[in-house]
Amino acid sequence: MVELDWKAKMVSSDIPKKSPKLSNKLQVSIPTPFRFSNMSSPLSTSPSASKAYDYYLRLPELRKLWETEEFPAWKNEVVLKPALHALEITFRFISIVLSDPRPYLNRREWTRRLQSLTTSQIELIAMLCEDENDAPILDLTSSNGVLTRESSSAEVWKIHGETTVVNRTSEASLLPRLVTWQKSEDVAQKILYSIECEMRRCPYTLGLGEPNLSGKPNLDYDAVCKPNELHALKSSPYDHIENHENSTLYTTNQILESWIQTAKQLLKRIASGIDAGSFEAAAGDCYILEKIWKLLEEIEDLHLLMDPNDFLHLKSQLQIKSVNETEAFCFRSKGLVEITKLSKELKHKVPFILGVEVDPNGGPRIQEAAMRLYSEQKEGNKVSLVQALQAIEAALKRFFFGYKQVLMIVMGSLEGKGNRVVACSDSGDSLSQIFLEPTYFPSLDAAKTFLGEFWSREQGESRFKK
Repeated sequence: MVELDWKAKMVSSDIPKKSPKLSNKLQVSIPTPFRFSNMSSPLSTSPSASKAYDYYLRLPELRKLWETEEFPAWKNEVVLKPALHALEITFRFISIVLSDPRPYLNRREWTRRLQSLTTSQIELIAMLCEDENDAPILDLTSSNGVLTRESSSAEVWKIHGETTVVNRTSEASLLPRLVTWQKSEDVAQKILYSIECEMRRCPYTLGLGEPNLSGKPNLDYDAVCKPNELHALKSSPYDHIENHENSTLYTTNQILESWIQTAKQLLKRIASGIDAGSFEAAAGDCYILEKIWKLLEEIEDLHLLMDPNDFLHLKSQLQIKSVNETEAFCFRSKGLVEITKLSKELKHKVPFILGVEVDPNGGPRIQEAAMRLYSEQKEGNKVSLVQALQAIEAALKRFFFGYKQVLMIVMGSLEGKGNRVVACSDSGDSLSQIFLEPTYFPSLDAAKTFLGEFWSREQGESRFKK
């Protein structure tokens, strides 16, 4: 039990101060942190395992595509490009699933999951595109309604009276081809309508064959995404292995890594935005990052549809095994480890957001500032930002909790428990350390605890008076 003087903590002109109960000591139970015994940092893995993971997914070549900046005036390029790569790889994934000859494949559920995944990605891409005007675009009205020879995928139509529009469709993307294939036509059409709906708030559209009823400029998709170069990486170094789940595993993790790269660049933008005092923009980016963590969980859930026998056989063929009893497979991804650390380090931005410095004596200075912020309700952009930071924490911990469940279902509970024959009471595997550790924002947590207790006492007092 901890005793704290409520009057010293609650400073707000909006909260009545004449209540006699406020001068009493407020007692709140603070839960003790979950302790792990004899454990190293959960965010660590074998360098050799990470190198093998990178080699399998051809990540050095993918990173070269992600990090090549070809449009100097476009600040959003490094954020959006890997997201577009993930979307394009998903189109290839749809083709892989619908071409799979295995009679026992649950093709219907695969199709539903990939449709849902594609829609989620388009929604995020639209959010990333909403407030930008520097992207390389194709002006649909500049050709005066004349089709050029090299734009055989374009079509001419009129909007708003006499305004003539040439609507171009990407020539290198797989989506327009999926529209013409009988097996994938319905899936592809739904994706096109999703693009049309989600991009309505954006200054341009993607140019993948969507209706574009507003006649918006098209993103120069082929120049930005470079689908031909991307699909040149569709074969893994282990394509000689005869197992249909090999392409499924390979493609799933390429999509995952592409969104991890987007999250990494977005985290850098969040940090610089906070440092510059752009709290409203930073809050928007934080909520996008929260959705990316949720998307990563959706991508990992695709492993649940893999055939158990084929997948476990592939695991043996690829010689995938834990280096030690506490290592989780996901930490072979250096990108995932990095965005996890960067997401946790956002906690250091809280004092600056609240306009206070950390008390070197360990006093509740940050907590008091957070209570003022919440109770005064005058700086909505700051409230949105600190709320978004805690939303990121929740999404991050949900991802690792969900990953552990997927791991146990796909590979068996022994793998999910870190190869421990007996489940220890301290749940000491690396995944449990992450989703069971204390909150990253203890001052914000304490401020809400006391604020909630205050209003509970106020409510009780008002009932007593009645």
